[in-house]
Amino acid sequence: MTINDFFSYGEKVDGYSVRVLNEREARAAAGILFAFGLIGLFNSVTLGHMIFTKVFISFFAFDFFWRVAKPRYSPSLLLGRLFVRNQTPEYVGAVQKRFAWLIGFALAIPMVYVMVIDPHPSIFKIPVCILCLVLLFLESAFSICVGCTVYGWIAKEPVTLCPGDVCEIRHKDPIQMFTPLQKIIAGLSVLGIIVALYLYFTQLENRTFLAEKFSQASMSEQEIDARDLKKQEDEFNAPDDDF
Repeated sequence: MTINDFFSYGEKVDGYSVRVLNEREARAAAGILFAFGLIGLFNSVTLGHMIFTKVFISFFAFDFFWRVAKPRYSPSLLLGRLFVRNQTPEYVGAVQKRFAWLIGFALAIPMVYVMVIDPHPSIFKIPVCILCLVLLFLESAFSICVGCTVYGWIAKEPVTLCPGDVCEIRHKDPIQMFTPLQKIIAGLSVLGIIVALYLYFTQLENRTFLAEKFSQASMSEQEIDARDLKKQEDEFNAPDDDF
């Protein structure tokens, strides 16, 4: 390895005019981070346990620092390589991936401060966590790199080698199209997911103040009044321990 190779970003692969990264490793790494991030979020919101979340956020920031500086030393990317090492690499442009990971690093820095260095209540904690999880999920499940798309909008020159070849202008194959019946099935599936999430946030018991606020925000005034009335009735009908 030469000095230029060490300070350059991405890997040089024969047959490609730009430096590249392995999208399969990136997707695997995103799935790993998504799984642990989801565990941390649920521990914090529903149980009030912050230790796991603090460790994860610290690791997330450290990992994305190396993704931006030198991805070959990123812990999560190396873990991803461990799982997909026997699969054919899918090469994507390194420059747009670096921009996307820079966004993740920028989101991680304030989270480290407000949750690890100086823990204190902050209105943007949960939204930022959810945003990071959504971005990780989109990349791991669908190979959708939102940051790469944003980079394509602002780049002065045409971007090449995007995940899933979304940079290329091409016609969709028949297998990518929806029939009317398939559209109905997909629409009902989306509706079912929305209903399930609504029931989850409105029907399950909340154990933290933040979870209570989330639940209340998704309920109608009639549902809130009915819930408060039921609580009053339960308190009135509860046995008196003084006798």
